[in-house]
Amino acid sequence: MDIEFWFEFASTYSYPAAMRIEALAEARDVNIVWRPFLLGPIFQAQGWNDSPFNVYPVMGRYMWRDLERVCAARGIPLQRPSDFPRNGLLAARVACRYATAPWLPDFVRAVYQANFSQDRDIADPAVLASCLASSDEDPALILAEAQSAPAKAQLRAQTEAAVARGIFGAPSFLVGEELFWGNDRLEQALAWATPSASSTTSV
Repeated sequence: MDIEFWFEFASTYSYPAAMRIEALAEARDVNIVWRPFLLGPIFQAQGWNDSPFNVYPVMGRYMWRDLERVCAARGIPLQRPSDFPRNGLLAARVACRYATAPWLPDFVRAVYQANFSQDRDIADPAVLASCLASSDEDPALILAEAQSAPAKAQLRAQTEAAVARGIFGAPSFLVGEELFWGNDRLEQALAWATPSASSTTSV
């Protein structure tokens, strides 16, 4: 069965989810559908012009400490970005345009690591080019295609689809129409996507 992984490159809790999901899904024989989207339009619809973690400083302080605990428990390196949230628009366009490319999971993880463990500016095309090192393709061509009109329209449509399907934050996971929100719901979402032995009918 498929699990749709809806993620935003500026999203803090999407970072540990992105670093964990592939191995966990493979162990359960669940296929991942990678769904990058943008939280900005969703936040703007709520009247926010910034991350809620910046709008509400108390929430933000809790989030960073909690993320430290989450990453430490999973052995995931974390360095708080000097600029938050960073602009992940171009990275999202790449991921959306090349969602089925074999190198996409490596690219997604590399972008998250650049942002949340190396404190690099993921809006910088040079940084994204380095994140594409494992693609065996020309990063310049990939980045140029990601900035084409069709690629821009594709990401806009995917963000609109996220809203239409009830997604309000990242990371989110969809199994059919069942929605799970948050890194701490990843295992539950994968369990939902795994057919139960008790529900299997012998023939």
